Amino acid sequence: MENLVINHWAVLCSASLNLVLGAVWYSPVLFYKTWKTENGLTDEKFKNVNMGKMYAISFILALVMSYNMAFFLGDTQTNWIWGLTAGFLTGFGFSAMIFTAIALFELKSLKYILINGGYIIVYFSLIGFIIGIWR
Repeated sequence: MENLVINHWAVLCSASLNLVLGAVWYSPVLFYKTWKTENGLTDEKFKNVNMGKMYAISFILALVMSYNMAFFLGDTQTNWIWGLTAGFLTGFGFSAMIFTAIALFELKSLKYILINGGYIIVYFSLIGFIIGIWR
């Protein structure tokens, strides 16, 4: 533990990236329409949602994920290559796989799985990259 390096600014940046990437990923420019359809959501369902609360909770969860990754990548030898690799392996090998298993039992579509699983993989890869490069 004496060689553990945690850059708290990199962690905050990674957590903030969750909101930025999500805003782009789930925007009309990319996957919003398909994501909404695959979830059976309508604009009406979002009318009474407290978006501030939703974003605040999402940021806190992203902060936990980012700190978790920072601890795993806290070795002084970590660089951006290992960070990106570890982030991808975490996103693909752990997170997207358990998400897919759950989605299969929930009878979700392949489109739903690919959109959300893709987001998970990209996000964890970026967390690893940021934490790896910003030592």
